[in-house]
Amino acid sequence: MADNSTACAKGRLEGAAQDRCDAACVYLGRQPIVGGNGALKAYELLFRSSGHNQALVTDDAQATAHVVAHTIGSVGVAAALGVHQGYVNVGATLLFDDALLLLPPERFVLEVLETVTIDDALLARVDALRRAGFRIALDDIGDVSEPFCAALPHIDIVKVDFVQARRASLGALAELVRARGKTLVAEKIETREDFALARELGFELFQGYFFARPQVLSARRAEPSRQSLLRVLALIAADAALVELESELKRNPEVVVQLLRLVNSSAYGLGRRIASVREAIIATGTRQVARWVQLLLYASDSGLPWQSDPLVQLAGTRSRFMELAASHVRPRDERFVDTAFMTGIFSLVPALLGDAASADVLMRLGLVAEIADAITHGAGPLGALLAVAKAAECGSAEAAVRTAAAVHGELAVLEPALLAELNLSAATWFSARAVS
Repeated sequence: MADNSTACAKGRLEGAAQDRCDAACVYLGRQPIVGGNGALKAYELLFRSSGHNQALVTDDAQATAHVVAHTIGSVGVAAALGVHQGYVNVGATLLFDDALLLLPPERFVLEVLETVTIDDALLARVDALRRAGFRIALDDIGDVSEPFCAALPHIDIVKVDFVQARRASLGALAELVRARGKTLVAEKIETREDFALARELGFELFQGYFFARPQVLSARRAEPSRQSLLRVLALIAADAALVELESELKRNPEVVVQLLRLVNSSAYGLGRRIASVREAIIATGTRQVARWVQLLLYASDSGLPWQSDPLVQLAGTRSRFMELAASHVRPRDERFVDTAFMTGIFSLVPALLGDAASADVLMRLGLVAEIADAITHGAGPLGALLAVAKAAECGSAEAAVRTAAAVHGELAVLEPALLAELNLSAATWFSARAVS
């Protein structure tokens, strides 16, 4: 009896620990797609709501939004896919939403789910997505049907479900697809015999438990509130001035971090390092910012304000403090003020994203070297200003200013009375959004 009680208690503790982890993390499944020789060719990216390797999909649109948002904004395209392509399941709702255009088309294949009705509107949309550069796959095909034949000229890839397909019709199905020049993928391959049959029938790519079960990737959860996302959308819809959009985004540190990941995951960046929120907006374009925000709204599954996260609060107040301090140190240097704000936000990137503190992480985000060096090595006036900001959080900013001013004399302007004022102003500025 005692042994059973101990085992039960241990199980409860482990379950509680997993629940805490699930609440703090986002998850993404990926399953290899291989060639005939077993070499990795692509990954299918899969919805996972927890560390348990199960899909548990209740809403196709939300599931796809989670996959896309977590791939771009949390895990990162490079970490999720490496140099390979990613297959993403898409239902009817998101198929017609331009949020899909956030995905770099050269990196992603859109899998049209078997639940989607194939009609003229769908085929027109698929044609438009192909013109945008995407390759389109039909998922879970089991036999030759009239809707399938209608769709075949409009798609690139056919994924045949080897569990559901009738074996007697596999040959005719494979022959039809190959005659149209489409790529054949055999999915749910679970035995060596299925693999041998698929190869014999001319399938080019293969996926299933015979090769590998899905792997679960995780990253720290970064979920902005729906209210803040709606404010950003409202500004874009009203064609607000860039300065207004920039001001709103500055109040959303985690959205800014994800925006940098978006810039670096796509083919439409500036081709140079990012030094300010404004440059990130320009690099992405307001239309893409709107699509990203729409995607985050799809993916949101709770109304909890991200302002309740102490790390986010710290990032917001620190970045504002540094922005205000920089404007006193160099009142006519707008770029220095902007880079000070960005340094404040990204000084907490390792904690916000769960990454190890390293120059590599910051450089992958596309920041200018002076920001990365300030955070990693405390270098330059931005590094000195960051040291002052950190000291201000502990109530010892005056000593930090004296130390910094010995090397960077311009920081001597930050006198004790001014530091107290900046601290209060930064805290007030950020917390104002928590009650709006």
